[in-house]
Amino acid sequence: MKMFACTFIASAFAALFLTPIVARIALKLGIVDRPGARRIHPRPIPRMGGVAILLAMFGPIIPVMLLSNAVGSAFREMQTRVIAMLAASVAMVLVGLVDDVRGLRARFKFLAQIAAAAVVCAFGIRIETVSVEGLFALHFGWLAWPITILWIVSITNAVNLIDGLDGLAAGIAAVACGVIAILAISAGQTVMAVLMLALLGSLMGFVVFNFNPARIFMGDCGSMFVGFVLATASVMCNVKSQALVGLALPALALGVPIFDTLFSMLRRILERRSLFSPDRGHIHHRLLALGLRHRHVVLIMYGLTVLAAGLGMFMMATRSAETLLILAGILLLLALVFRCVGSVRLRESIAAFKRNLSIAQETKEHKEAFEEAALRIREARSLDAWWNALCVAAEEMDFVCVSLTLDGSDGTVGSLAWRHPSLNGTPDEIIRIAIPTRSLREGVQGRVELDVWVNGSLESAGRRAALFGRLLDEHCQAASSAEDASDKPGGRVPRFRRLSLAISKE
Repeated sequence: MKMFACTFIASAFAALFLTPIVARIALKLGIVDRPGARRIHPRPIPRMGGVAILLAMFGPIIPVMLLSNAVGSAFREMQTRVIAMLAASVAMVLVGLVDDVRGLRARFKFLAQIAAAAVVCAFGIRIETVSVEGLFALHFGWLAWPITILWIVSITNAVNLIDGLDGLAAGIAAVACGVIAILAISAGQTVMAVLMLALLGSLMGFVVFNFNPARIFMGDCGSMFVGFVLATASVMCNVKSQALVGLALPALALGVPIFDTLFSMLRRILERRSLFSPDRGHIHHRLLALGLRHRHVVLIMYGLTVLAAGLGMFMMATRSAETLLILAGILLLLALVFRCVGSVRLRESIAAFKRNLSIAQETKEHKEAFEEAALRIREARSLDAWWNALCVAAEEMDFVCVSLTLDGSDGTVGSLAWRHPSLNGTPDEIIRIAIPTRSLREGVQGRVELDVWVNGSLESAGRRAALFGRLLDEHCQAASSAEDASDKPGGRVPRFRRLSLAISKE
């Protein structure tokens, strides 16, 4: 126990010493988080805190692992896995640091996280079996790789996404470190206990400078590092015990960021936005919108995390079905909290899901109509055939009317018009669009005017008009082909040659 206490205290004091130094270096290098639309702080804040957390954690554990005692012996038995874990976590710090300095695309960071997770999987850190005594034991086999990678990447991003308020991510991660440390000690995993206590100490020292008002942020280099270490440590605890509690306890301690990430992804999917797009719908943003102060929101989140982790501790003293009941009860409690603050709205989500299904079906139908019309236009050898193809497409795409105005270079003007046989929308339900066409033939220009039925969705109307514009582009190819065919010796004169007969001077 003395070794555990010394590790925690040493890392905490190291963080207290290193964090101000790193903050000054970040300010000199200009590595700061500037105020903006997605920021709530009024002045630039250094954001290299992850470097201080890493150095404060590694400082005590390196000499501890080299001692000739029980901890050192345990380390040498599993040094390959531990070194792989620490090396991959350092890689996460480097990727995050580059993002803090220069900015990286979210996809690149995501791929880097997958690569780091795959590395630790290759060294045997995998979720191969999950069991509940007396009930079941799941053996994943080759699925252990994708399941482990998904777990590590998900936890890493969950910690990253929750880092939206001063001290929030650091405090929640500290609770998770304490839970995993207790779990490791109870299972006799001294190496994992030392690692988690070292990270706990560094976070406790760091949060002194990170709590509101923050003097330094952990940045992506810190959130990715902490999230990756926590995820990998929970897997290593499961490797030995194989019990569900080995994963469930860390998951409950990180329940707030995990649920926040899941609901953020659901929200973006329903809104048909990129999964990597930013928003202000996270739980801490919702609490701020309710009128709570910054510090109060952070303390509430701390309390919720401690409550979930504390209740989860009862799983260590239960067996079989009782473990699952406790887990399900805590998950339901967290879901209710998110529901109460408005992070998830069931009725709105169901309505958005139905709306997206309807839009997807309409898009498919309009795309099919476009493809059929495009085929007919490519086969057109006359103006009549081309116009008829456009009219069929207009009817299938729910256009109210379509008109074509033809302007000759000699001042002649002609026109063609079509109207839907059954649609008669009011002006409020119609979008009118004018589209210039390419040259129909030498000396003849055209302009198409569309009355597009909105049908409850401006997006749908715009998409249909865009598809119709693509059809108009197809005409030049058809007209050109027909013109070329008529110019050949013995070629049949296409019907759109008769256009000149239908044009009269105004």
